[in-house]
Order: sequence, then C-alpha cells, then structure tokens
Amino acid sequence: MRLDVLVLSAVLAASTAVALPAAASATTCYGGAVTKHYGDGAYFGPYTASSRCTDINLRLTAGTSDWVDACVVFIDHGSQCNRWTRVPKGPWRTIATDVLDGTHFEVIVGVPLEGDDATVQIAF
Repeated sequence: MRLDVLVLSAVLAASTAVALPAAASATTCYGGAVTKHYGDGAYFGPYTASSRCTDINLRLTAGTSDWVDACVVFIDHGSQCNRWTRVPKGPWRTIATDVLDGTHFEVIVGVPLEGDDATVQIAF
C-alpha cells in the first residue's frame, strides 16, 4: 500500500511539472495585454509582435456590445485585413496565428450596432 501511495505521488508530481510551463507561458502572453476602448478609435496600434505570444489574441471585456469583429493588418506587407474574427464577450480569441517576433501590425475592431461601445484587450 505504501508503494502505491509513493507511485501515485510521483505521477502527480510529474504531471504537475509538465502542466506548469504551459500555464506560465499563457500567463506571460496575456499578462502583456494592452487595453483599448472602441469609441476612442477603431484602429489600434501600431504594435510590434513579441516573443510573449506566437499569436495575436483579443478579448472583449466590457461595454454595451455582446461581440466585436476584429482583424489584423500586417502594416509592413499592405493595408488589407488578414481575416475578420468574431469575438464574443469573455474568452480570448486568436485573431492571427504564427506571427513572427518583430512583425508590425494594427488591429481593427468593429461593433455590431452604431452607438455600441467596447473595451478590448490585445495580447501579442
């Protein structure tokens, strides 16, 4: 019985050790987020992608809007959006993937109804 407890303890310790780096990485990425208010503008940036995140992430945290549409413009390569992504209030959404460190970009945010406002966070 004592051996079973030791084995279980070792397994739990090993699984916890594996989970910590991913959690620390996510905390660092989102910990560097900037907060912006739609109403002060619809174009946010320019920003420079960092090693904190491999993607550009956005979440809607407050405001009268239930969701926003967002896209990324890679300003060194043109003025077109990569794609529009609907972002509901609450969870983080990836709006651009596999972004290289040092990449310059802007984020465009749109709300569904005229007069809506939104507070968003952008992590990159």
